[in-house]
Amino acid sequence: MNRILIAEDEPRISAFLKKGLEANGFATTVVEDGNGAAYLARSQDFDVMLLDLVLPGKHGLKVLEEIRDRGEQLPIIILTAFDDVQDKVAGLEAGADDYITKPFRLEELIARVRVQLRKTHSPQKEEMLLQVGNIVLDLRKRQVQVAKRLVELPIREFTLLEMLMRHPGEVISREDLLNHVWGYDYEPNSNIVDVYIGYLRKKLGNKLIETVRGIGYRLRE
Repeated sequence: MNRILIAEDEPRISAFLKKGLEANGFATTVVEDGNGAAYLARSQDFDVMLLDLVLPGKHGLKVLEEIRDRGEQLPIIILTAFDDVQDKVAGLEAGADDYITKPFRLEELIARVRVQLRKTHSPQKEEMLLQVGNIVLDLRKRQVQVAKRLVELPIREFTLLEMLMRHPGEVISREDLLNHVWGYDYEPNSNIVDVYIGYLRKKLGNKLIETVRGIGYRLRE
């Protein structure tokens, strides 16, 4: 299991990242200050680091420079609220592998994490293919087959189905699905999850996704 170090001092964002990454099969460790981030990156083995720039104790760029000065090749993705080109250039020149600007969608972040993992690890087949019953989801090709029939899904529907397929038989709340697919900045009272579940049912079959009244949905095993 790939380990992700999350250096983020905003509890709402760190909780969102932790929940979303773990739902996608990653192990996570959260640290809320720059000194702790530098220490954990040095003392433990991680596969990717998500690094907020504005951290208490030590700025994210300083943390990044320390890691690179030690010669460590840990893939680092900067999380920044700044959309200024100079800030992004500074991060990349300090040794960051990628950056993503807040607010961001979870599926974009997951894609960027997987890009970094592919650079350092040989992807395992079981990580790239999910199967529940006669549904096969190919993460590499972003394709879905139902009973060997190819079904075209837009990105949101694909990500929603992936979340359900990673937890077959388990009830997943509307809130968790909303956070995972649409991000932490989306309106919590929206009915968008129900709408997209309806889209999936039309394409996959009405009996595959079960509604658990008052809670959420689950994919039948």
